[in-house]
Amino acid sequence: MQKLSRVAFLVTVLAACSQDATSPNGPPPRSAALSRDGSDVGAVFTLSNSAAGNAVIAFARAADGSLTPAGSFATQGNGTGAGLGSQGAVALSEDGRFLFAVNAASNTITSFAVDGTSLTRVSTVASGGTLPISLTTHGAIVYALNAGGTENITGFAVGSTGALTVLPGSARPLSGTGVGPAEVSFDPTGRWLVVTEKNTSLIDVYTVDGNGYASSPHVNPSAGVEPFGFTFNQQGVLLVSEAFEGAADGSAVSSYTLGAGGQLQVVTASATTTETAACWVAVSGKFVYAANTGSGSVTGFEVRNGELALLNSDGRTGASGDTPIDVAVSANGQFLYSLAATSRTISAFGIRQNDGSLAQVAGASGLPAGTVGLAAR
Repeated sequence: MQKLSRVAFLVTVLAACSQDATSPNGPPPRSAALSRDGSDVGAVFTLSNSAAGNAVIAFARAADGSLTPAGSFATQGNGTGAGLGSQGAVALSEDGRFLFAVNAASNTITSFAVDGTSLTRVSTVASGGTLPISLTTHGAIVYALNAGGTENITGFAVGSTGALTVLPGSARPLSGTGVGPAEVSFDPTGRWLVVTEKNTSLIDVYTVDGNGYASSPHVNPSAGVEPFGFTFNQQGVLLVSEAFEGAADGSAVSSYTLGAGGQLQVVTASATTTETAACWVAVSGKFVYAANTGSGSVTGFEVRNGELALLNSDGRTGASGDTPIDVAVSANGQFLYSLAATSRTISAFGIRQNDGSLAQVAGASGLPAGTVGLAAR
């Protein structure tokens, strides 16, 4: 009976990483000494992923990080109506002028021009494969990760207005099929592309030439089990969450440097979050935050020369509600946002710049069922 209960628990947690569940947030941390001048404002974007007509949902970000609804903008494509098990379903260009979104059920991606919190649709194009789930952009290039059929990455050129044009012959395979990819992302230089594979515990690295074309993948073993979401810090250190197949209190984050030819060199192997199913990760300066789907929490680490050190011995830097399914940090690095889909909310936190601790501020609620992805500016 205990064995059956354990199996049921693992299935629930792993499904949560890919689907939607959460509960109301816990109490916020006490008052914060936040580093901001009171004048900075921005926006947060998420994706309805509706099967009846996909749309990007916008929120205005106030100077204190709190969110106010600012409209919904149709993609002219359809979502799946359920979680995508990915990070990066929406992505902003580096200069914030354009936003890109997946239409997973339509096998397309859409680009928008951004004016504050207002979006103008520019183009909707075929994704180069089946079931696009993640996007990344650097300069005038976008890559899409297609997770269905024969999984691949496919590249696109971004025109001056934000229009997307496929790079002919740019599709590249992953390590195989049925690998369960989670995310694609450029490194800060744009010279490398990385894809995590959940089912194989492999990490694919591609070199990118001056025309935006990726090489064949250099396949690396992950330091831990089930690499999921990831990010790079400003020094180019790769930071990867590891769900460890939902093992209770067994999730972790690993750090790597990129070597010649796409070889990953482990700096810290599987630093424990002490929590369950770390599936999502975002970085702010010298701090990195992993959202633990099975524990409803956010774990913070300080990154020192690529090495990871827990901010809190119990692994709980913040409470994000049950089964958070994505995280993002604002462009100024001062605010962390966590998407929790069953309660249809976005939790918002100020990041204390001196020690990386979190102070909760007003977030957003009333999101459609199936909402995925976060991008913040």
